Amino acid sequence: MNPEIVSIHREEYLREDGMLFVRTDGILETMVKAPLIMVGLIVAVIVMPIQTSFGSTRTLELTIYSDGSTHISHQIDIDPLNPDFETTLFGPSIDNFVVVGETGFLLSSEISGNVVSIDTFGSSSITIDYDTHDLVSKEGRVWTFSFNSPSDYTLLMPENSVIVGMNALPNNMELIDEQTRLELSSGPAEINYILGVSTIPPNNTTTETPFDYMPVAIIAGPIIAAITGITLILKKRQSKPLPQTIQNEAIVDKKENKTIDTETIFNLRPEMRDDDKEIIKFISENGGQVFESDLRKKFLQPRTTMWRAVKRLERLGVVEIIKKDLQNMVKLKEELEEEE
Repeated sequence: MNPEIVSIHREEYLREDGMLFVRTDGILETMVKAPLIMVGLIVAVIVMPIQTSFGSTRTLELTIYSDGSTHISHQIDIDPLNPDFETTLFGPSIDNFVVVGETGFLLSSEISGNVVSIDTFGSSSITIDYDTHDLVSKEGRVWTFSFNSPSDYTLLMPENSVIVGMNALPNNMELIDEQTRLELSSGPAEINYILGVSTIPPNNTTTETPFDYMPVAIIAGPIIAAITGITLILKKRQSKPLPQTIQNEAIVDKKENKTIDTETIFNLRPEMRDDDKEIIKFISENGGQVFESDLRKKFLQPRTTMWRAVKRLERLGVVEIIKKDLQNMVKLKEELEEEE
């Protein structure tokens, strides 16, 4: 028999006694493959939400403030097809939480413990900013920063701080406006530092030229005499008794505006930032209490930045925040305790 004819009969069909025999090899193979395909589709459907909920860190930047709080800015790349994204925050104590999309649009979020759920609205990248008080502790004069990072990150130390101990070797270290900036790898890190240390080198060999005080004495003598005379005249005028009504008003004002002198506050809180000192001066000049909205207008700061500054002063024990007429009233405390 011709081999070609036999091959045709084997691949297509065999006819015998008027009956049609269909080849079953292809059918059996299809029946075996079908369940495997279905299982693969089911696994893909189950795994797909898990995969789309993952994100990768693009940048992670930490800034330590002089009061021990830490600001975290975390930029994450996510799947734009997943409308709901969850991530873990670095600590349960969270303040001033803000999350924006890649276009700068403010996204809605919900925090439960240290987990935040975010409506991404199709963003492929989000930036999370918040403050936490769980990364820094203090014992005596030594502050300790402890952090276990899942990725590489940068750390900006407080102004006029000196690192006295570190268990992780930084990839890079530089000084930016009296602040030390570290680039650290992922993993646990612990950094010990102290505040309020002068950055002037101890071995200052600058030679000073002798100063001739004689010309200064000649010029300053008459000026001092004139100032002394004016002071005596003013004292005589002030020694005159005020009318009883004016005296009563002065006593009432003094009772209502009983606050601590700003210099006393600064001496008891030497680690206070310069911009926070300006806020304290402004509050003191306005009778010891102002609305938070007035502070924002005075210093031209956004709501989150000013609220962070006010909360920082509250943690230092310098001010107290009172609700008045649906607004936040910031008031200087009448008594200030010394730090241990």
